[in-house]
Amino acid sequence: MLPPIRLIPEHAAQYRDLMLQAYAQHPQAFSSSVAERAALPVSWWVRRLEPTDDAPEVVLGVFDAQELVAVVGVGFEARDKLRHKATLFGMYVAPQARQRGLGAALVQAALDCARARPGIQLVQLTVTEGNQAAQALYERFGFVSFGLEPMAVAVADGFVSKNHMWRPLAE
Repeated sequence: MLPPIRLIPEHAAQYRDLMLQAYAQHPQAFSSSVAERAALPVSWWVRRLEPTDDAPEVVLGVFDAQELVAVVGVGFEARDKLRHKATLFGMYVAPQARQRGLGAALVQAALDCARARPGIQLVQLTVTEGNQAAQALYERFGFVSFGLEPMAVAVADGFVSKNHMWRPLAE
């Protein structure tokens, strides 16, 4: 198992496939649906992985042999008043790769990525209410809750709420 690396445009097809799996298996965890994301052209996925230093998003992934098995994204704000924030998004570890510490490796890599960007002071994220394993992982890295958004995401059988979390980057 390799450590997390920054995904590049050549990884777009694997990234798309893994995220479509994530949206299908865990619809309550993501604000995008399988249908929405499957309809996007591959060029959308390629653009998300552009390897520039000032990219608005960086996606990190873990490969097992040649297979992408885990991902997380870090989004950066472009607006002047929000440039001090980064957002952790799209965290997913494929079932066959769980219980190997990949979630922790990805969170650490995401925090390192945010720290490497000049001016970033904090990282925020949302986690589905009731996803205790994910929330506990984020708490181990110093994230704290600052509010619950009721009815945040509509799913087939109703709505799920999202717990908003943040942590400063300074230790």
